[in-house]
Amino acid sequence: MSAVIGKPRRRVDGRAKVTGQTRFADDLILPRMLHCKLLRSSVPHARIVRIDTAKAAAHPGVHLVLTGDAFPVAYGVLPVSHDEHALCRDKVRFVGDPVAAVIARDEATAAAAVDLIEVEYETLRTLAAPDDSLAHPEPRIHEYGDTGNVHKAVSLQFGDVDAAISGADHVFDDVFFFEGNTHLPIEQHATVAAKDGDGKLVVWSSTQTPHYLHRSLAKALQMPAAHIRVMATPNGGGFGGKSDPFNHEVVVAKAALMLDRPVKICLTREEVFYCHRGRHPVLMRFRTGVTRDGKITGVDLQTLLDGGAYGSYGVASTFYTGALQTVTYDIPTYRFRGCRVFTNKPPCGPKRGHGTPQGRFGQEVQLDKIAERLQVDPADLRLNIIAPPDSLTANYLRIGTIGLAECIRTVVASSGWKDTFRRLPLGRGVGLACSSYLSGAGLPINWNDLPHSGVQLKLDRSGGVTAFCGATEIGQGSDDVLVASVAEVLGIEPFDIRAVTGDTDLTPVDLGSYSSRVTLMMGNAAIEAATRARDLLARAVSRKLEVPVERLTFRDRRVFDRDDPGRGVTFQEAVCMAEAEFGTIGTTGSYTPPKSPAKFKGGGVGPSPTYSYTAAIVEVEVDPDTGWLVVPKIWIAHDIGRSLNPTLVRGQVEGGVYMGLGEALMEEQAFRRLPPRLSNALVHKFPSMLEYKSPTFLEMPEVHTDLIESMDPAGPFGAKEVGQGPLLPIMPALANAVYDAVGVRIDEIPITPEKVLKALQSKAAGKPARVGPASFPENVPWPDALLVTPPWEGGDGRASNEPVKKSKRKAEAGVEATAGVRR
Repeated sequence: MSAVIGKPRRRVDGRAKVTGQTRFADDLILPRMLHCKLLRSSVPHARIVRIDTAKAAAHPGVHLVLTGDAFPVAYGVLPVSHDEHALCRDKVRFVGDPVAAVIARDEATAAAAVDLIEVEYETLRTLAAPDDSLAHPEPRIHEYGDTGNVHKAVSLQFGDVDAAISGADHVFDDVFFFEGNTHLPIEQHATVAAKDGDGKLVVWSSTQTPHYLHRSLAKALQMPAAHIRVMATPNGGGFGGKSDPFNHEVVVAKAALMLDRPVKICLTREEVFYCHRGRHPVLMRFRTGVTRDGKITGVDLQTLLDGGAYGSYGVASTFYTGALQTVTYDIPTYRFRGCRVFTNKPPCGPKRGHGTPQGRFGQEVQLDKIAERLQVDPADLRLNIIAPPDSLTANYLRIGTIGLAECIRTVVASSGWKDTFRRLPLGRGVGLACSSYLSGAGLPINWNDLPHSGVQLKLDRSGGVTAFCGATEIGQGSDDVLVASVAEVLGIEPFDIRAVTGDTDLTPVDLGSYSSRVTLMMGNAAIEAATRARDLLARAVSRKLEVPVERLTFRDRRVFDRDDPGRGVTFQEAVCMAEAEFGTIGTTGSYTPPKSPAKFKGGGVGPSPTYSYTAAIVEVEVDPDTGWLVVPKIWIAHDIGRSLNPTLVRGQVEGGVYMGLGEALMEEQAFRRLPPRLSNALVHKFPSMLEYKSPTFLEMPEVHTDLIESMDPAGPFGAKEVGQGPLLPIMPALANAVYDAVGVRIDEIPITPEKVLKALQSKAAGKPARVGPASFPENVPWPDALLVTPPWEGGDGRASNEPVKKSKRKAEAGVEATAGVRR
């Protein structure tokens, strides 16, 4: 790192001057690192009347104090939600919102100076929950959004849902709640910024999305993007929590430019809770019609999301709460309404599964209720309604291969389900649930026709290969996928390949490590680049050996005649032959997902090149006297397409099980009010790892993992995603297992002993044996639904009541005219 921060500073006699500087090498002297700390709001909602930084600026060791005036330009990750400033300019929106920054000689000095800053606030009404935000459109947390404090409300209808449900043999109407929770990566956020020897900005950061951070820095700092270099450091866990551009990244970048010194910031664990971007709390209402034999006739889903104080990925999150129900089960008619509101809490965003675990919980628990009413085995019910492969859903998502049936049969067999379900003694039970997930989002965040991932290869005369890609290693094994894909095509060993990743100066763009997109998209780009390199080598070797290209085999670091293996050259010799004939050998590959058939507004959320599928069975032991829960074993089967590295795949599956179990049993991003004498502010209940509970080794059960291979043609070598899908069925499977064990329904997450005991006491008193929300609010300002005819009713993917833009009409008319001429 030190070699690229700045140029050596020498005396005239060639000897380095060291006063006030840091020596990294005999001939390289750099300015000493400075450190940054942020002053964060102590109130949840207020106008900033005055900030006095004089005492902090005069404090010994302080080099710079910044406030919101230094950051006039707003930024954000979604184009529709550029609502954040690096430091608040006129208003704070949650406890923890940053209002000032101190850059000093060390962290302790910066922290001491932060305490000297005086801020005067004019407090505003605190909106603590979605019902507050719906009931009080004023004061607005933001001046944009659909209305009042509603950030985004959507309504989509596919077919005559009301007729389908009213004509069903059975109608189920259930309300569920999924509490918010956070990512809890072991590594906290950290960033270093500096100017390089050419005066350009360099930022090292623990980010999952260097490309989007690069864009946001250019906008917020009003700099040409070509003068900014972002390097994503290997992450100690991300899970979606490092997918946004963050305040602290922009602040230290600005400070480094102003001071011409490297500036570093490391957030505390409490500050990571303030950054958040974790799981949205979601209230859901599912109305589902089914026939006597368990076929679904229609689903009507409403979701209400607590978005926190800023937009983040929230518009996409809203759609995701209802997008993927149809790619798991055959749903002929479907209506989805989703509403995200702003509240005075840390902003929610994308956590592993991004918006889909909440809706999956509700649907899978309701299916368990349906199976009980129909007196059908829950596994058999699901096997009877699985969405067909190679089909279009009601909301125009294209399904490819689907291995869900085999996943279900596998966990049923391995767990002994038929011998245990409804057969175990009181206090013991098993529950089943399924899920589906994207193998990468089909559209980029900033809509364009550019590739989603690119890979460049450099083949060296030594026989070494360097692979360049903008993808980011966050512990999921993306670097392994990159080098393994190239090695497989070129017939060399992964150790022969050097991976250079996550560097916006050196690597082609990859959109980032999110939406389980990297294996499929980067993998396909890597295969294309390697195939082009192999073709060049094959042509050169073919001429040299006088062997047809189609007979050449690349294997074991050799290129040889398939019919006469002794006749060949080493891979290094092949590279030299190709370089002699074609010049320096470098190739590129890229990947762009296929176009989505969905043409309606909102149809950009949900499409994917292919979908993964998972089935899980959870065994639970419940103490009827205390409600205490223990999970001794989980069986899970995941449709991986093809497992490129079984060790890494199993690690991802079991990591998803671990995280899902934490959400199911204990994790919650809870808030509380301080007493009136202490400002009555809305603050975190547990902003530390000491109190925010997550499973330890003691709570982690035995996990039996099966990998189901379906060889999907859309994936590299047939692979699908595994990073997020296996988490989704764990929470509903646990809820269903609790019902099997003690006969009570816990229709909300997390499922705690207190809730189980409350439901048991209610059952004993002859009341409903359930804990969960009672109703869904009636005052949600739903827009008129976009009406989209399903494909099997002759639909074309467009909404019949959506105005077509004039420019779009002209383009479509041109396409139709051209098509007519060709015919």
